[in-house]
Amino acid sequence: MLKSSLSASAADLVIQVLTSALCDNRPLDRAYSLAFSGLKMAPQAQAEITQVAGDIMRRLNLYCFLANMTPEQVAQKGTLLLNVWHRFHKLDAPKFRYCEVLEDKTLESRIEQAKSDPALWDGCPQWLNDLGEQQLGDSWAAEREAMWQAPARYLRVNELKCDRDALAKRLSKEGVQTSEVDNVPTALKVESNSALFRTQAFKDGWFEQQDAGSQLVAAALDAKPGMRVIDACAGAGGKTLHLAAQMQGKGRLLAMDVEQWKLDNLKERARRAGAHNVETRIIASSKTIKRLKLTADRLLLDVPCSGLGVLKRNPDTKWRDTPERLQVLMDLQSHIIDSYSRMVKVGGLMVYATCSIIPQENREQVDKFLASHPNFRLLDDETITPANSGFDGFYLARIERIAE
Repeated sequence: MLKSSLSASAADLVIQVLTSALCDNRPLDRAYSLAFSGLKMAPQAQAEITQVAGDIMRRLNLYCFLANMTPEQVAQKGTLLLNVWHRFHKLDAPKFRYCEVLEDKTLESRIEQAKSDPALWDGCPQWLNDLGEQQLGDSWAAEREAMWQAPARYLRVNELKCDRDALAKRLSKEGVQTSEVDNVPTALKVESNSALFRTQAFKDGWFEQQDAGSQLVAAALDAKPGMRVIDACAGAGGKTLHLAAQMQGKGRLLAMDVEQWKLDNLKERARRAGAHNVETRIIASSKTIKRLKLTADRLLLDVPCSGLGVLKRNPDTKWRDTPERLQVLMDLQSHIIDSYSRMVKVGGLMVYATCSIIPQENREQVDKFLASHPNFRLLDDETITPANSGFDGFYLARIERIAE
């Protein structure tokens, strides 16, 4: 967290980011891009703004409660919110030209009230707290607390171009300090507030920014050189590129998605990474899947999900999502695993994965699939949780096709 107060101009940028996300309904990463567009800022100054805006979004209901305002009022009362945030963290408030101010006794009283409500103190909306308690029981409190902690930054070394030691040494020369991550051999943790994407190492394709927990998902697929591998929900391709490195660039790696713009982004990232065995294909209809029946040695299904494992990194989603959307996503997950699993060869391996930590989207979906598909068997599964790992939260299940 900050060691000193934001300047009034930096605080104004935080308010701009929050207004863009909360009032204009933009994703938080897009709100940052718009706020920083055209500005020449030192990496440290930009990092401070993202730290404060991110912390406020992770515990938005708490800070709004302390400021006696609603999130929708951030455009009008943003200075009050920033004033309260600074005082809550024992910092002097920014020197705004004008700012409505809460009296110290009022703020202290509201802090004591908030402490008596654990969900509020942890920045958790009621719908999510109810779901977490129902799905995770006694373990939910620890996960809820972990989700308001600031996320660490992790890199995945691109083993097509270098190894972890070489990357760490090169980044150190460029002013980026890192440390190794236990039990994730492709990961480095970033220890400094550095502009990663300005480094020559990034431009040369030596690394991608990717959570350490996410790196465990592609690793579980155990892709080998020469295999035919399909990443059927590839998105922008972070895990696709990891698979390409596992395959040492040898074999056929097919990245598929229903949105062409994501695949276009993947093509650019693959060029930078030197992942020349990546082929992209849009899923235009069910025929796209049928044509690939029984062709894949390995299949990754990183299915659309609630994202409830990555809320500390994408906190804006918990203020937009509803329980009703979860059922829509679960129906989609069931459809994908039922339909896309036909691409796996007999003896081939499929990994079903989400960035959620709730059983409804994870083991319950796998059990449902296996009950109606006796030609598959579960080898093992794992839930990576923020409380237990410090990483983002993920689920992965390794499933083998044993008959046609």
